[in-house]
Amino acid sequence: MAITYDEAKRLFCLTTRNTEYQIKINDIGIPVHAYYGRRIGGSDMSRQLAQADRGFSGNPYECRLDRGLSLDTMPQEYTGANVGDMRVSALELSGIGGSMSCDLRYAGHDIRHGKYTLKGLPYVREKSGAGDKTDTLEITLTDTIAQIEVRLLYGVFEDKDVITRTALIRNTGTEKIVLNKAASMCIDFPYADLDLIHFHGRHCMERQFERTAIGHDCISVGSRRGMSSHHNNPFVILADRNTTENCGDAYGFMLMYSGNHRAETEKDFLDSTRLVMGINDANFCWHLEPGEEFTAPEVIMTYTREGLNRLSGNYHRIIRENVIDGKYFDIKRSVLINNWEATYFDFNTEKILRLADEAHALGIDMLVLDDGWFGKRNDDNTGLGDWFVNEEKLPGGLKVIADEVNKRGMKFGLWFEPEMVNEDSELYRAHPDWALADPGRKPMLSRNQMVLDMSREDVRDYLFDSISRVLGSANIEYVKWDFNRSVANFFSHKLPAERQGELGHRFVLGTYELLDRLLKAFPKLMIEGCAGGGGRFDAGMLFYCPQIWTSDNTDPIARLKIQSGTSYGYPPCTMGAHVSASPNHQTRRGTDINTRSIVAQSGTFGYELDLSSISDEDKNEIRKQIDDFRKYDKLTRNGDYYRLNGSGSGDGFTCWEFVSTDRNEALVSIVVTDTEANAKFPYVRLRGLDEDSIYSIEGTDTEFTGAALMYGGFVFGELMLSDRYYKDEYPSMQVHFVRKDI
Repeated sequence: MAITYDEAKRLFCLTTRNTEYQIKINDIGIPVHAYYGRRIGGSDMSRQLAQADRGFSGNPYECRLDRGLSLDTMPQEYTGANVGDMRVSALELSGIGGSMSCDLRYAGHDIRHGKYTLKGLPYVREKSGAGDKTDTLEITLTDTIAQIEVRLLYGVFEDKDVITRTALIRNTGTEKIVLNKAASMCIDFPYADLDLIHFHGRHCMERQFERTAIGHDCISVGSRRGMSSHHNNPFVILADRNTTENCGDAYGFMLMYSGNHRAETEKDFLDSTRLVMGINDANFCWHLEPGEEFTAPEVIMTYTREGLNRLSGNYHRIIRENVIDGKYFDIKRSVLINNWEATYFDFNTEKILRLADEAHALGIDMLVLDDGWFGKRNDDNTGLGDWFVNEEKLPGGLKVIADEVNKRGMKFGLWFEPEMVNEDSELYRAHPDWALADPGRKPMLSRNQMVLDMSREDVRDYLFDSISRVLGSANIEYVKWDFNRSVANFFSHKLPAERQGELGHRFVLGTYELLDRLLKAFPKLMIEGCAGGGGRFDAGMLFYCPQIWTSDNTDPIARLKIQSGTSYGYPPCTMGAHVSASPNHQTRRGTDINTRSIVAQSGTFGYELDLSSISDEDKNEIRKQIDDFRKYDKLTRNGDYYRLNGSGSGDGFTCWEFVSTDRNEALVSIVVTDTEANAKFPYVRLRGLDEDSIYSIEGTDTEFTGAALMYGGFVFGELMLSDRYYKDEYPSMQVHFVRKDI
């Protein structure tokens, strides 16, 4: 098994192909974090955790005489509160008599084959059939005074160098307990000097790479916006100070959650670094009645000594194969046209079918009808919540359009924003109490819309019934699920006063429940996640949606940074990416259609522009782009992805590579972002090839060994010298390398 327990040493070893994770149960029953890193053969690393009496660091009662052990200096697996550890904690509660102390001690464990599952929350799936080598460790901790039990769950994916973690918290007493904080995980690094890498941003500039040295302070990265947010993704990396893309220690922590979250890092007075990750405890409290259990969201952990590219590869593989529903793994992606930037709200059946004709002539696979098809929705001030077709705009309903689109050999898709409502809607007039709003206070509006209370079963039932009627009325094979504002006014008219702190989490659970219900009712439906672009791009949503609209910003030069930042944790096949108009509608920047396509082909690929307004030359280019995308589909969908330089590297260009898993081919893309007179030639070293094989550039006689391309590198001389690449100031090209000895 990948999990062993040495009873004499009271030592757990969780072992994957390249990594090892150790937990030691010490003499007083504290689960000590002993090691996480490269495989070391099971050597007990707890011997490195020397304890000594430290001033103003108290001792557990059992150690009151020798004073050699303190929770304040001990690396721990999961921490309670108010019993001597003064660092950031994982669990905080109000218990019997108002006591806020929690002292968790080992009570037992279970090791079993297979991966645990979670009820009502997304989780990393165990593959069926041949499957994965997976095992589960469950460690039970108890506090008999606080009358609480915490079960720490660890799932080990041996072949993928991934360990998952979560915590299940149960009230074992006879009185109510209130959880004020219930993190998913805690981990300590006693001797490492680490940087925190996280991915901040804003609407239209999501997941920007930022690296900060962890000093003697607390750094908190998270969201209080009711969603994982454009602003801080629920994914962080702890990396050695010298770690680069291709070498060095890196630890990844990804929370599978789509709501309020927080990752906290703290370096203490002995230079030990702690990370605690889970639901954001701001505005959170959860009431546990006797016998009730709370389940924290799952965290996906991985470690590598081979740099950030390898760390990303570990996440890409686990998400492609174990987070996303397996039915999507080998399905070719449909090239779609979305009508939004072509028509906005100004459309009718005739206009949409003209767009379908144009799309069909170019070889596009699917037409998606965006916002404006329902209720009285002619702008963004009305109609949200009224999920019935506006037949004044679309006579005969969606079936007329869907049937005509299908006749052209294309699929038909539709936009929804289920969790939102406008004041000017039939739904709100009938059920104003279904919207989140404080009693007696005017609601905070955003885009003139409010948020529905997804914690309510009656709201979810209405949404399921109304959306199901629409989906059942026509052959709708795709849904774009949007979420266009942050959540404020966290008040439910259904929950009692003392439980309002549960609303944020119950809201997310309600969204997950509705998604799960719809997908079971319509098993052939594919849902693409969206939240004003990339405001809910997280592993929780990917459990239900195999792809997510990466950003509302479709400018390819801005997208280089957005997609590069996203790629640190999420595979390119999950990134919704389209070719849009030039000048771009968000940035007003002009770019050649070739550059726009090269950037978008690193995602799911599609178009978002008025096809009737572009030149014949561009239409011919689109036909070629679609052929290229289909040609490289399997490579870009399931191949290994490498950032060959960073978009913020200062090189003046961005370059990335896809390599097939059998190493038979590689596709290298480059975009020059800073053109200069008398410029240097872009130079990169490829990754992931077979050293001893011969590779040629497709369509030429130029040959290289894999070793030459990886260690000697490749120069894009033609890109800088040929006028055919300089149609604007952002020249770009793709180079396809093919192994010759196959």
